[in-house]
Amino acid sequence: MRISVVAVGKLKERFWADACAEYLKRLSGYAKVTVREVADVDPGRAGGVEAARAKEGTAILAAIAPSSHVVLMAIEGRQRSSEQLAARLDALTLDGTSDITFVIGGSDGVDAAVCARADETLSFGPITLPHNLARVVLLEQVYRAFKISRGEPYHK
Repeated sequence: MRISVVAVGKLKERFWADACAEYLKRLSGYAKVTVREVADVDPGRAGGVEAARAKEGTAILAAIAPSSHVVLMAIEGRQRSSEQLAARLDALTLDGTSDITFVIGGSDGVDAAVCARADETLSFGPITLPHNLARVVLLEQVYRAFKISRGEPYHK
């Protein structure tokens, strides 16, 4: 299985990068997982929020493989427990899906074209997370999902 995370913005603080690197290392035994960062666009320089979203959206869409199943991370998305996420990833695999892309948009959300490309949306709940933390949480939850699916110790 190939899992990609497409995220707007760079991890500027070392502790975020270290946390992501740790989960990417742990995930390497289960799937090929990559993270692709696309530049965040300053609305003041882009001509407004909509224009910035559109530019970020173009970059996000360019980073997604045409055959990939796209899961957009969105506060209004479907909430799943860790066990439900594991079951969903298993179901996708059983249906023949071998390429999944998770998208974490910018601080102003994502362009309508990205929403249209998404096959489903996923939410970590009604809380607002910094994008750096959302990336760490996503990688941790994907790792947890693999551990749950294989019945390996980690999830409690």
